[in-house]
Amino acid sequence: MDTEVKIFSTMNTTKIKSSLEVMKKKLKEEEKEAMEKVTVDTVREERHVAPAHYSMKIDSFSLLSEMVDNSYESREFEASGYKWKLVLYPNGDKSRNGDGYISLYLVMADTTGFSPGWEINAIFKLFVHDQLQDKYLTIGDGRLKRFSAIKNKWGFPQMLSLSIFNNASNGYLIGDSSVFGVEVFVIKNEGKGEHFSMIKDPSGGTFTWEVQKFSELTKEFYYSQVYLAGQHQWKLKLFPNGHMEQRGKHLSLYLGLDDCTKFHAGWKLFVEFTLRIRDQVRSHHHEKTIRKWFNASRMIGV
Repeated sequence: MDTEVKIFSTMNTTKIKSSLEVMKKKLKEEEKEAMEKVTVDTVREERHVAPAHYSMKIDSFSLLSEMVDNSYESREFEASGYKWKLVLYPNGDKSRNGDGYISLYLVMADTTGFSPGWEINAIFKLFVHDQLQDKYLTIGDGRLKRFSAIKNKWGFPQMLSLSIFNNASNGYLIGDSSVFGVEVFVIKNEGKGEHFSMIKDPSGGTFTWEVQKFSELTKEFYYSQVYLAGQHQWKLKLFPNGHMEQRGKHLSLYLGLDDCTKFHAGWKLFVEFTLRIRDQVRSHHHEKTIRKWFNASRMIGV
């Protein structure tokens, strides 16, 4: 039996208020010092106008930080006649002294057809949304950045201190949700964006497929019935005699999305799942847990 023990004590309320004020003042000073550590050339301004070219909303930010290694790349978007991506390091880009910060970069995404030695000069600003005051903190230095085959990524490894970002009173992370954005060249509202969300425990997350008369299966592969989990439709694909290089050696089992056509172009879905083949006698089940990105052409299995 679990027992919860609560201890109550009394204290002078004046002293409590005084201590709280000291703690708040100290926290503000620490946040100010963290902000001042960022490069002096960086210009930080606030405004109410949303990013003109691209915005990226992330729900369940804590899960993204925990489950996605290193960095998260946005979908491609077009601005000023070129294709770009945002690259976010939720735990900081440690390779560029970004530990303890949010790191955010702008990357030239598609250079197909560019001539050798190509160069693109761009002025850009990165954004993070203050959801409490409905305004944006903009980060930039006003200088031309030369994107090239040698260096196609520019940004700020120390964009925003994690202590400031994680403090809900600053408005950047509210309800585990945050919004980032960018403007490149001309300020023109193109209305493009994306919404990234993660679900920790999806409803209907367990599905059992009982395959009858396995020894009589003659086709190369078989599909299970479609089932619903985490607001998406899924199905299993079974290769009784193995698939590709495993043919004749192992049984192959894959997980696939059944409703890909409803997604927008360039979609991707990060999934953690476990494929299991049950041992019906000794319960020594064979299973493997996998974390992968799904896209329009990818089936994952073991």
